Amino acid sequence: MIDNINENKMDLNVNFIKSVLSLFSEMQGNGISLVYLGEFNHEITKMFTSMAESDMERKKEDRYVKKRVYHVMVETLQNMNKHSDEITDAQIGNGLFVIGNKEDIYYVITSNKVARDKVDDLRSAIDEVNAASADELKKMYMQQIKHGKLSDKGGAGLGLIDIARKTGEKLVYKFLPIDEEFDLFILKVEINGDKIKDVKSK
Repeated sequence: MIDNINENKMDLNVNFIKSVLSLFSEMQGNGISLVYLGEFNHEITKMFTSMAESDMERKKEDRYVKKRVYHVMVETLQNMNKHSDEITDAQIGNGLFVIGNKEDIYYVITSNKVARDKVDDLRSAIDEVNAASADELKKMYMQQIKHGKLSDKGGAGLGLIDIARKTGEKLVYKFLPIDEEFDLFILKVEINGDKIKDVKSK
């Protein structure tokens, strides 16, 4: 009887390891280099950026691309902290953070809970950023720097504007209902290394 129990436990462990290896293989296939789910704060942000920098150094990535990836990581994490509705008194929030790259495109994905009554404003802010031209984004950025908001009704935050300016890409987002009070806010930002290197060379 004891032998059978031990064998069952071993089978369970082997199956678990196989599942982990399968997940790891799938992540590698999608270019994912870092996944974190849990509390996030300034120290965790520093850890993420340090790990990403080391990975890009190992790949001998262009320094301008490294700067953009670093900048986007910091901004997206700060944005997640700003819009998360799971912030504690110690300014610690909860969320999901993913970074990866395939060929010359890096991507950063964040996800966190947002109160349902804030979804419309956040969606409008992102849509406003996505609809703006490069010149309009610059004006929006300067207006935020000068006044702290775009209008009496608020508008897009500085972080979202800055991410769009630095990447030259649209912000991809989605809201998924969790319950009657909260939605899951998912944000994906892409950094096209080739595009950044082309701009640098001009």
